[in-house]
Amino acid sequence: MSFAQANRDMLRFAACMKSHGVQGLPNPVSDPGGFKHSLTAAQPNFTAAMTACGHLLPGQQNSDQASAHSRQQVDAMLAFARCMRSHGFSRFPDPTSNGSLTHQMLAQAGIDLHQPAVVRSADGCTTVTHGIISRAMVARFIAGQ
Repeated sequence: MSFAQANRDMLRFAACMKSHGVQGLPNPVSDPGGFKHSLTAAQPNFTAAMTACGHLLPGQQNSDQASAHSRQQVDAMLAFARCMRSHGFSRFPDPTSNGSLTHQMLAQAGIDLHQPAVVRSADGCTTVTHGIISRAMVARFIAGQ
């Protein structure tokens, strides 16, 4: 993908996010740092906007294989979220439609990633993902990597 195409894709993504209610986004091409910083799940419409617009991000794959892999990831993340809720974290959020789960989403739900019970449950819930989410991945996510 060319630099110019990536810029056009970012502008389309920003316009889509704005059209879905995400306010205050600067121009992603002229102010990429400000744009990235302004993308926060704290805005009420952020998750819905990402669901609607995420496919516009540069580098997104459109092949059937990528879609199948994404579907497996989303299914695994949904199973993981259900498992976490069944372990007493009733406010544990579902991932976005592309399988994303962010630290901000968890913080908004009141989930403290450093609470030992959360870590134990997350480690145990990896089994419901059939290898798509590993204990090592959970540890990296908790560490912020």
